Amino acid sequence: MTTRRPPRSPTRPPASPQGDAPRGRRSARAAQPPRKAPPKEEEREDGPQRITKLLARAGVGSRRDVERMIEEGRIALNGAVIVQPAPLLSSLEGLTVDGNPVAKPVSTRLYRFYKPVGCLTAARDPKGRKTIYDVLPKGLPRLMPVGRLDYNTEGLLLLTNDGEFKRQLELPASGVERTYRARAFGDISQAQLEELVEGVEIDGVRYGKIDANLERRTGRNQWIELTLTEGKNREVRRVLEHLGLQVSRLIRTRYGAFELDGLDVGAVEVVPRDALFQFRRRMS
Repeated sequence: MTTRRPPRSPTRPPASPQGDAPRGRRSARAAQPPRKAPPKEEEREDGPQRITKLLARAGVGSRRDVERMIEEGRIALNGAVIVQPAPLLSSLEGLTVDGNPVAKPVSTRLYRFYKPVGCLTAARDPKGRKTIYDVLPKGLPRLMPVGRLDYNTEGLLLLTNDGEFKRQLELPASGVERTYRARAFGDISQAQLEELVEGVEIDGVRYGKIDANLERRTGRNQWIELTLTEGKNREVRRVLEHLGLQVSRLIRTRYGAFELDGLDVGAVEVVPRDALFQFRRRMS
């Protein structure tokens, strides 16, 4: 007999030709990340800021992308190529990327996207494999993925035009929860899964707290729901494999306050402005 925790509100599982996922349970905790510490003086919104932050906010790319552009000599200020350490700036005036002036940032937008299996969360692939940008509908603004889903993982992928917001959503310190459903083969008990709440170390890598629940079992196949905040590379797969399970399907169903509900595979939908505003207010 499977031991269950108190029931949570049901979430409709996504449809897939590979078979329906089981009806899951939401985490009993409110998805409200802890308040952030006040920004450092040089990072205040009303004063000079790092170029990486300014350009991320303008949608040029993530902070890491901007750092790479600086290293490649692609960013200039009033015609002079910027080198590290980059100066602090109060505006985008005079900044160019590849010789093109940087446009002022537009309002932050967020989209929900059902990433299918068989594409990379990347702009391009040296091996020529399909990426999310080959799947996304045409006519969307320039968007960056929030975090990643690996090639064989499907489900909710958030996209934004704001590199600074992307970074905020990805940082473990922000405490934004991600929920996954995994179909796995092998033997596991609820008691074993509950030990993951203390975290686990695998091959020298420490994985933090995971709230895991055994949802349904058929023979040696089961569906497991897992909620975590770190989102390290292939974290769910590695943790379940460490427990002796073989993962045959992995779906992300929630990222923070946003769910996969209502999206077909490959579909994308903008998050309403009021919902985005309320979420950002809780993060501030």
